[in-house]
Amino acid sequence: MLGRDVSDRNILDEFVSDFIHILEKHVVYVLVSGYVAICHGRARGTEDIDVIVEKIEKNKFIKLHNDLVDGGFESIQNDKPEILYNNYLLENTSIRYVRHGTLIPDMEVKLVKDELDEYQLEKRIKLPLTETEFYFSTPETNIAFKEELLKSDKDLEDARHLRIIYEEKLNQQEIQKIKDMIRRLR
Repeated sequence: MLGRDVSDRNILDEFVSDFIHILEKHVVYVLVSGYVAICHGRARGTEDIDVIVEKIEKNKFIKLHNDLVDGGFESIQNDKPEILYNNYLLENTSIRYVRHGTLIPDMEVKLVKDELDEYQLEKRIKLPLTETEFYFSTPETNIAFKEELLKSDKDLEDARHLRIIYEEKLNQQEIQKIKDMIRRLR
């Protein structure tokens, strides 16, 4: 696992920035899960960054994949975009991209699979406290997922961290609404 210090955060942010600048030319996206807490100052390592993207047609994905390859990224599953699309994305399986010749960090790309993912895309926001220009799922969404679905020690610590950071601004009804959606859909 990646150790987490200032240089690691810079490497992680550069990786995400380079990837997102290519991704956003092709699709609507939202960064979710652990990277959200890391960008809010939570000191913890991660090997992957999770991103949900809108559903796209095969030809559009092929262009995206080729631009990622031209930008120095590669999929660790396969180098043929048709196989990645048919055997992974259409099967609701994520595709992992790394910088060419490396293993970590990786960007775990997932297509929207249900109304909960659609909701995350619809509500995506830029969070000024992260000092980035990326679109993230809301703090409420992250807290709900981590407390209701994921529930690992690391996820619960992420949720506690976000609750502290956004203590005065959190919409508790929104967190409950998302938890209800999670129970219904997942």
